[in-house]
Amino acid sequence: MVFTLVGGASLCGAAALVLLIISTATDYWMQYRYSGNAANQGLWRFCINRKCHAHTLSVAFWDATRAFMLLSVLGCFAGVLLGITASKRPRSRRVQTGGIALLLSGFLALLALAIYTGMTISFFGKRYIDLRFSWSYILGWVGIILAFAAGILQLCAYQRGVSEAAPASVSDS
Repeated sequence: MVFTLVGGASLCGAAALVLLIISTATDYWMQYRYSGNAANQGLWRFCINRKCHAHTLSVAFWDATRAFMLLSVLGCFAGVLLGITASKRPRSRRVQTGGIALLLSGFLALLALAIYTGMTISFFGKRYIDLRFSWSYILGWVGIILAFAAGILQLCAYQRGVSEAAPASVSDS
């Protein structure tokens, strides 16, 4: 049972890692209309009529979102790597550390997406017509759910492995 928990955690963590990387790297966090043209933007650049340009403004919420998403990807990578390397030994502290890293990764991505959501609605919501969040943004939310699930599964595997290893106490009476 413990091996299936670690395996499930590794699978969830790997899926979360892929989704967080795709979400961070792609340009479809938001779609809108700009001067009658279709436009979209991501964390690193914006595109109008399929011509993309790097963000020239250094806006604090973009910088914060970028930083938290990059830290989230690194944390998720560490958690998956620790989980995979310790999958044969569920009582290993690596499983516990990997679970904590995955939970931290989910929290950092949650923080990034919460900042982006709040600032996008207040900053861009009044300026652009047909503003909507797009698939890169949604993949980030799915990645958060998977990172949290992977972290919880790894911590459960560690707890179960420790409880199975504890010897049963025999009373002498």
